[in-house]
Amino acid sequence: MTNRGAALTGWTLTLTVADGVRLTNGWNGEWSQSGNRLTVRNVSWNGSVPTGGTVAVGFQGTFTGTTLPAFGEVTLDGTACTT
Repeated sequence: MTNRGAALTGWTLTLTVADGVRLTNGWNGEWSQSGNRLTVRNVSWNGSVPTGGTVAVGFQGTFTGTTLPAFGEVTLDGTACTT
């Protein structure tokens, strides 16, 4: 993610995924899943993100279906993101 707003001292990124997507593992954050919402929170070493700064996060998962659609809503601290 690229921070295009004010400097952050902690962050939470949420992604809405298709039904059938299950989180296996993630990196560069504390990952969790509730239904079709994935949440990643900063860890101690990447919580401070200056304006224009970037953080790379990623995850692996499984999908039961035939065609995996793109992410739905993506938010950073409750504010909609552009992808």
